[in-house]
Order: sequence, then structure tokens, then C-alpha cells
Amino acid sequence: MFSFKNLLLRKTKPTVKQPAPKETKSFHFAADLNQMNTQFQDTFRMFPDFVSRELVNEVTFGVFYLGNLVDAELLIEEILNRLLHHEDMSSPEKLVNLLPIGQLLLDDNWYRMQQYILQGWTYIHINGYPCGILVNTTKRRERALTRPENESQILGPQIAFTENMETNVALIHQYLPNPDLCEIAMNVGENTQTSIRIIYLRNRADLEMVTHIYNSIDALHLEALLDATILAQWLEDNPSSAFPQMITTERVDRAIFPLLEGKVVITVSGSPQVIICPNTFFDFFKSIEDYYFRWSTGLFFRGLRIMGIAISLFATATYVAALTYHYEIIPQALLVPLAQSRARVPFPPLVEALMLEMIIQLLSEAGARLPSKVGQTMGIVGGIVIGQAAVQAGFTSNILIIIVALSALSSFITPVFAMANAIRIIRFPIILSAGIMGGLGIVVSVALLILHLLRQSSLGQPYFYPPYTIENKNNRDGLIRVPYKLASKRSVFANTGENTPKGTKDIDE
Repeated sequence: MFSFKNLLLRKTKPTVKQPAPKETKSFHFAADLNQMNTQFQDTFRMFPDFVSRELVNEVTFGVFYLGNLVDAELLIEEILNRLLHHEDMSSPEKLVNLLPIGQLLLDDNWYRMQQYILQGWTYIHINGYPCGILVNTTKRRERALTRPENESQILGPQIAFTENMETNVALIHQYLPNPDLCEIAMNVGENTQTSIRIIYLRNRADLEMVTHIYNSIDALHLEALLDATILAQWLEDNPSSAFPQMITTERVDRAIFPLLEGKVVITVSGSPQVIICPNTFFDFFKSIEDYYFRWSTGLFFRGLRIMGIAISLFATATYVAALTYHYEIIPQALLVPLAQSRARVPFPPLVEALMLEMIIQLLSEAGARLPSKVGQTMGIVGGIVIGQAAVQAGFTSNILIIIVALSALSSFITPVFAMANAIRIIRFPIILSAGIMGGLGIVVSVALLILHLLRQSSLGQPYFYPPYTIENKNNRDGLIRVPYKLASKRSVFANTGENTPKGTKDIDE
């Protein structure tokens, strides 16, 4: 499907040659080692850790690298010692076969060579040849594998991705040792040259969708790329929408299930998050733990989650609309305590609700920014103290405090944090509409919200795709968690089966 020219002579898996940006200087590779050394010294004159060494065996070698980026033990034992003690190394091609390093690059592009040295590679030049080889001697700086911190759960694998992309890809291969698992390597960012891997199952994913994702990333002209969440925003079809169209996760198992459904996973070097795409609106309300529980338990929790979203969006708005325009919908038993609670409140319901909602958001944001131990205490103590003081001072009613607290609590029941933030934002326009037009304002807000979702797409795929249709392939995972025996084996984004080899079994079979 893809015709990629591969220059990286790897003993593991080939990667894609990155496009060479325009060179800033007219330097070129020279056969004379002294001339090459002069060019290197001129190029890296502002790097105190730049090292140039000259070794003499049968021929003269020049070794160039940045000392603070390379693995010194690997460089000495596997490269320098071999250059000094092995014979018949008179050409770059023979060096490629001799050195036992996993990644070797035989290249003659000066700008690309600079980029690799800045990433920790070592350049070896043989005197008399117009080009040399690049060896990956990068010193890995990564933290150990730990439990997920932001997506904790009781059941399932307790392992999270790290900032090292090679480790993340290895984890995916470990949990999904399938020969149909394909990778496409790319580099994004003129200054950072961030490595990206597009991972998919060849017999599950729609190849046209994979091509669309590759072309979308290839069309980006970024100066720098530091994290997967930034790439996800660049790939969104409608970045002005408050609703996220890409799911980012730190859990390995949450990335495996979408691959089996025919979706695509994108890993970014330096980011502990991976991108899952494309997605529908309902994918953001599904937890991977739903599949580890029995189907009845998973169905209950998924329904509870959907109900919590409705409470978060409409509870405060309903309170404002009822007290402003629709007293008749309030039960008679609640009229007296409600009137007593609001007797000292000098503000109309709309101002009262917006003020309390803003206080809740400030407490939530402050708790998230403070250190974990202090932040939890700040959220609990601050909420109790401010809430009690606000009621005693007559700024708000007891009932509204309960409703706003319930709405804030329900917004964080969403498994994807980006969607939880979107719900927190959408709640304010709905409250304003309820305060201006009452119940009609809530209905208009819901209608506009649905129209907005219907207009969205995720990498060219329908964003508000219905959870169930008459097509069997789309019944893979809707809003209802069904037993595995009754579930279909394909996602709406998977291929139709023409590219699936005969005899291939699905995960549930």
C-alpha cells in the first residue's frame, strides 16, 4: 500500500526515511578526514560536549558524537574497540556488517547527519570515502514502568506507557504478538524531529483510513512537536469544537482493544500518552473496565455513566429554569423549603447558579494544580468552608449547593478527561439559555448541541455515529454492554472483511 524508501539498515524492523529539510549551510561530505573534522568543528562549535576522535587501524577513522547524549559504555565496547582491533574494515559497507548495533544508517546527507548526532547518534567517517555511517548510541533516559496514575482501575493490566516510544511500541507488541500488526514511522517537527509511529492491524483496519491518517500527518508543517496531545489537536477535523475528537490514553490495554476493532494507534516520542483514532462521540463514555466486569455489571456502570452526564449537563439548568419561569413543575412538598432556603438570597437564580458553578470550577482547578496531598485537602476543606459560609451569608441556597456539587461530581465520571472538561464548558451555555428562555432554552440548547455533533467528523469518519444500526459489523460496542457471545466482531471503522485472511479468528472467538 505504501511505497516508502528505506535507508535505515535495522536488524529489527525497518523504519521510514525522513524528508530532508533545506540545508542552512553549503557543507558537504568530503573524502578527506581533516576536511570533515574542520566542518564538524565549525558546525558544533557551540556545543562544549562535542567530541571528535581519530582512530588508526588499517585505515584512519573519524568518530564524532556529543558526549552527554551517547551511551559511553556502548560506544567504547561495541564501536571503538572493534574499530581498533578488527581487520578488513576498509569501507562503510563492511562496517555496517561488522558493528553489532541494532540501528545503522549509511547516509550522505549533511543536514540529516546533524539531526542524528543531536539525538545521540555517532558518526564514523573512513578517510578516503565521501560518506560514512551513523550508529545509534543514544543513552536511554526513561522511567521504569509504573501503574497508570490518571486512569486507575481495579481489574485489568496495571501498566502504563512511558516517555520512551520504543518501550511503548514494545508493550503493544507484547500484548498483541500478531504478524499483521504494522507500523509506519514518521518524523514531525522541523526543530524537534519527533518520531511518530502509526500502528494498526492490517487485517482489521481500513487501509483507506490509514492512508488518510498518514497523509494528514505528512501534511503538517510544524516547527516542534512535544506531546501526543498536541498532535491530536492538529489532527482534529474541527479544532474549534469544544468536544475532543481524539482519545489519548496512558493505559496499554485501552490501546489494544481499539487495534482489535480496526482503529489506529499513534505513538509519539517523548509522550506517555498514545492517540486512538478515529472515534465516535459514544467512545468517550466507555471504560475499558466495562469489559473486565461481567456484562450485567458493565451494563450497569455504563448506564450510570450516561445518567451522570445528563445530570451534569442539565441539573443546574433545570433548577434555574424552574425557579425563573416554571414554578408549576416544582413539587408542592418542595416549595416551602425551597422558598425558605432562598429567602435571604439577593441574587436571581441565574446569577446565583453561575456564581456557585464558577466557585466549584475554581476549587477543582486549584486542587489539580497543587501538589497531590495538598490538593485533595484543599478541594475538600475549601468546598465545605466556602459552601457553609455562602449559605450562612445568604449568597446561595442549600438546595443549589447540593445540585451544583452533584453536577460537578457527575462531570468527572467520564472515563476520558478531555471529554469531562468539554462537559464542564458546555454546562455554562445551557445554564445561560435556561436563565434567558427557561425550558425552551434547554430544548434549544439540546437541539443545537445535537446539530453540532452531527456536523463533526473524526479523521473523515462520522463523529456522532449511532451506537447501533442494522449492519452487524457496527454492533461491536454500542452504548449497551452485551455478553461476548452476542456481540459482533467488527467495529464501524474496521474493514468489511475482504482484506481479512480466511481462518483468522477474532478476540472473542
